[in-house]
Amino acid sequence: MRRFWKRAEALAAEGGWGVELDGKPLRTPGKLPLVMPSEALVQAIAAEWDEAPETIDPRAMAMTGLANAAIERVAPDAAGFAAGLARYGEADLFCYRAEGPPKLVDRQAEGWDPLLAWARRRFDVDFAITQGINHVPQPAGTAERLGHAVESMDAFRLAALSPLVTIGGSLVAALAVAEGAVEPEVAWDAVSVDERWQIETWGDDAEAVAALEGRKRDWMAAARFLKLL
Repeated sequence: MRRFWKRAEALAAEGGWGVELDGKPLRTPGKLPLVMPSEALVQAIAAEWDEAPETIDPRAMAMTGLANAAIERVAPDAAGFAAGLARYGEADLFCYRAEGPPKLVDRQAEGWDPLLAWARRRFDVDFAITQGINHVPQPAGTAERLGHAVESMDAFRLAALSPLVTIGGSLVAALAVAEGAVEPEVAWDAVSVDERWQIETWGDDAEAVAALEGRKRDWMAAARFLKLL
């Protein structure tokens, strides 16, 4: 898409805050009103459009993309969307540890144990930890209580929680970021332990590094979206 507007502006709108391009309300790709629940978030979206170059790369407009997802994909069935994310609590990344080498085992414990300890306190749950990738059932009530935390979120929070969960593979890490219990950078370091270990062990692979950087970019964008709500 090429830029066709001169100015983007954030304004109060019916039901919240919206963006106007040269005086015309911005809409989602499906032509629904793009109305946000917070002024801070809509200011960030307006800035993406105001600072856009002549040739637009949608991937560079992360706040807009998440807003569109919230309105078009999540809001029509927020309960069903939440249920899909909640299922990650049945097989959280942090519960599946490497058998070796010892340095990797230690790194996983260093990054993952504090977040599991937070979840134990916050949700009054426990976790079954195993070595390897074979599924291990979680204690009764763990997935259910984590699921309740997800189900209580509105469509905008669910839209931002989704990439945190799917990129990191950890519902615990995503909830910790959503609740402000840990900085997004710290949670990212935790969920990317294995990939960074592989790169360090086998040497830089340009494709692997680029993929990891892309995942981090999307992770940080989702965390920022949550903070702006």
